Amino acid sequence: MSELKYFTEEGLASLKAEVDHMISVERPAISRQIAEARDKGDLSENAEYDAAKEAQGLLELKISKSQELVRNARIIDESKMDATKVYILSTVKIKNLKNNMEMTYTLVPENEADLKKGKISVSSPIAQGLLGKKVGDSVEIKVPVGIISFEVIEINR
Repeated sequence: MSELKYFTEEGLASLKAEVDHMISVERPAISRQIAEARDKGDLSENAEYDAAKEAQGLLELKISKSQELVRNARIIDESKMDATKVYILSTVKIKNLKNNMEMTYTLVPENEADLKKGKISVSSPIAQGLLGKKVGDSVEIKVPVGIISFEVIEINR
Protein backbone atom coordinates (compact mmCIF):
# COMPACT_ATOMS: atom_id res chain seq x y z
CA MET A 1 0.00 0.00 0.00
CA SER A 2 1.31 3.42 -0.91
CA GLU A 3 1.63 6.28 1.49
CA LEU A 4 -1.05 8.99 1.45
CA LYS A 5 0.17 12.42 0.39
CA TYR A 6 -1.64 15.62 1.25
CA PHE A 7 -2.13 18.45 -1.22
CA THR A 8 -3.85 21.76 -1.49
CA GLU A 9 -6.46 21.91 -4.26
CA GLU A 10 -4.06 24.06 -6.26
CA GLY A 11 -1.17 21.62 -5.77
CA LEU A 12 -3.21 18.59 -6.83
CA ALA A 13 -4.53 20.41 -9.90
CA SER A 14 -0.94 21.29 -10.84
CA LEU A 15 0.15 17.65 -10.47
CA LYS A 16 -2.77 16.43 -12.60
CA ALA A 17 -1.91 19.00 -15.28
CA GLU A 18 1.70 17.81 -15.25
CA VAL A 19 0.61 14.17 -15.69
CA ASP A 20 -1.71 15.16 -18.56
CA HIS A 21 1.14 17.08 -20.22
CA MET A 22 3.50 14.11 -19.95
CA ILE A 23 0.89 11.78 -21.43
CA SER A 24 -0.47 14.02 -24.19
CA VAL A 25 2.66 15.95 -25.24
CA GLU A 26 5.89 14.34 -24.06
CA ARG A 27 4.94 10.68 -24.68
CA PRO A 28 3.97 11.27 -28.37
CA ALA A 29 7.12 13.36 -28.89
CA ILE A 30 9.34 10.54 -27.66
CA SER A 31 7.41 8.03 -29.79
CA ARG A 32 8.14 10.21 -32.84
CA GLN A 33 11.85 10.36 -31.91
CA ILE A 34 11.97 6.56 -31.66
CA ALA A 35 10.22 6.18 -35.03
CA GLU A 36 12.61 8.66 -36.68
CA ALA A 37 15.64 6.90 -35.20
CA ARG A 38 14.28 3.50 -36.26
CA ASP A 39 13.89 4.79 -39.84
CA LYS A 40 17.62 5.61 -39.95
CA GLY A 41 18.59 1.96 -40.22
CA ASP A 42 20.65 -0.47 -38.12
CA LEU A 43 19.36 -0.28 -34.52
CA SER A 44 22.39 -2.07 -33.04
CA GLU A 45 24.62 0.96 -33.70
CA ASN A 46 22.02 3.72 -33.50
CA ALA A 47 22.77 6.05 -30.57
CA GLU A 48 19.69 8.19 -31.29
CA TYR A 49 17.45 5.15 -30.96
CA ASP A 50 19.10 4.08 -27.69
CA ALA A 51 18.79 7.60 -26.25
CA ALA A 52 15.13 7.90 -27.27
CA LYS A 53 14.31 4.47 -25.76
CA GLU A 54 16.04 5.46 -22.52
CA ALA A 55 14.13 8.77 -22.44
CA GLN A 56 10.92 6.83 -23.03
CA GLY A 57 11.67 4.52 -20.10
CA LEU A 58 12.40 7.45 -17.78
CA LEU A 59 9.24 9.26 -18.88
CA GLU A 60 7.07 6.17 -18.34
CA LEU A 61 8.54 5.77 -14.84
CA LYS A 62 7.82 9.42 -14.06
CA ILE A 63 4.26 9.10 -15.40
CA SER A 64 3.68 5.97 -13.32
CA LYS A 65 4.98 7.58 -10.11
CA SER A 66 2.96 10.74 -10.70
CA GLN A 67 -0.22 8.78 -11.40
CA GLU A 68 0.28 6.82 -8.17
CA LEU A 69 0.74 10.10 -6.32
CA VAL A 70 -2.56 11.38 -7.75
CA ARG A 71 -4.35 8.13 -6.79
CA ASN A 72 -3.10 8.41 -3.20
CA ALA A 73 -3.62 12.17 -2.90
CA ARG A 74 -5.86 13.71 -0.30
CA ILE A 75 -7.02 17.32 -0.25
CA ILE A 76 -6.43 19.17 3.02
CA ASP A 77 -9.70 20.46 4.51
CA GLU A 78 -8.83 23.80 6.10
CA SER A 79 -12.32 24.25 7.55
CA LYS A 80 -11.59 21.64 10.22
CA MET A 81 -8.37 23.25 11.42
CA ASP A 82 -7.98 25.41 14.51
CA ALA A 83 -7.00 28.87 13.23
CA THR A 84 -5.41 29.86 16.56
CA LYS A 85 -2.56 27.34 16.21
CA VAL A 86 0.07 26.72 13.57
CA TYR A 87 -0.85 23.84 11.28
CA ILE A 88 -0.27 22.92 7.68
CA LEU A 89 -1.46 25.74 5.35
CA SER A 90 -1.00 28.33 8.12
CA THR A 91 0.80 31.51 7.17
CA VAL A 92 3.00 32.32 10.14
CA LYS A 93 4.89 35.49 10.89
CA ILE A 94 7.82 34.78 13.19
CA LYS A 95 10.55 36.89 14.73
CA ASN A 96 14.11 35.71 15.24
CA LEU A 97 14.74 36.67 18.87
CA LYS A 98 18.50 36.99 18.34
CA ASN A 99 18.48 39.59 15.53
CA ASN A 100 14.79 40.73 15.65
CA MET A 101 14.35 39.85 11.97
CA GLU A 102 10.77 39.00 11.02
CA MET A 103 9.89 36.34 8.42
CA THR A 104 6.61 35.09 7.04
CA TYR A 105 6.18 31.52 5.88
CA THR A 106 3.28 29.39 4.71
CA LEU A 107 3.52 25.75 5.78
CA VAL A 108 2.65 23.53 2.83
CA PRO A 109 2.90 19.84 1.89
CA GLU A 110 6.44 18.74 0.94
CA ASN A 111 5.82 18.67 -2.79
CA GLU A 112 4.48 22.24 -2.85
CA ALA A 113 7.37 23.91 -1.01
CA ASP A 114 8.90 26.93 -2.74
CA LEU A 115 11.11 29.12 -0.57
CA LYS A 116 11.09 31.94 -3.14
CA LYS A 117 7.32 32.21 -2.62
CA GLY A 118 7.62 31.88 1.17
CA LYS A 119 6.24 28.33 1.18
CA ILE A 120 8.16 25.92 3.38
CA SER A 121 7.65 22.19 3.71
CA VAL A 122 5.70 21.11 6.76
CA SER A 123 8.48 18.56 7.35
CA SER A 124 11.26 21.18 7.45
CA PRO A 125 12.92 21.84 10.84
CA ILE A 126 11.38 25.33 11.19
CA ALA A 127 7.87 24.13 10.33
CA GLN A 128 8.20 21.14 12.66
CA GLY A 129 9.18 23.46 15.50
CA LEU A 130 6.23 25.79 14.82
CA LEU A 131 3.46 23.17 14.53
CA GLY A 132 0.88 23.51 17.29
CA LYS A 133 2.22 26.85 18.58
CA LYS A 134 0.03 29.90 19.25
CA VAL A 135 0.62 33.65 18.85
CA GLY A 136 3.07 34.80 21.51
CA ASP A 137 4.72 31.38 21.94
CA SER A 138 8.50 31.24 21.83
CA VAL A 139 10.21 28.21 20.42
CA GLU A 140 13.79 27.04 20.03
CA ILE A 141 14.31 25.28 16.72
CA LYS A 142 17.32 23.19 15.81
CA VAL A 143 18.44 24.08 12.30
CA PRO A 144 21.63 23.07 10.45
CA VAL A 145 23.54 26.11 11.78
CA GLY A 146 22.52 25.52 15.41
CA ILE A 147 19.56 26.43 17.61
CA ILE A 148 17.54 29.55 16.84
CA SER A 149 14.85 31.10 19.05
CA PHE A 150 11.71 32.37 17.37
CA GLU A 151 8.52 34.04 18.59
CA VAL A 152 5.23 33.49 16.81
CA ILE A 153 3.91 36.98 15.95
CA GLU A 154 0.89 36.21 13.77
CA ILE A 155 -1.03 33.23 12.34
CA ASN A 156 -3.29 33.48 9.29
CA ARG A 157 -5.14 31.06 7.03
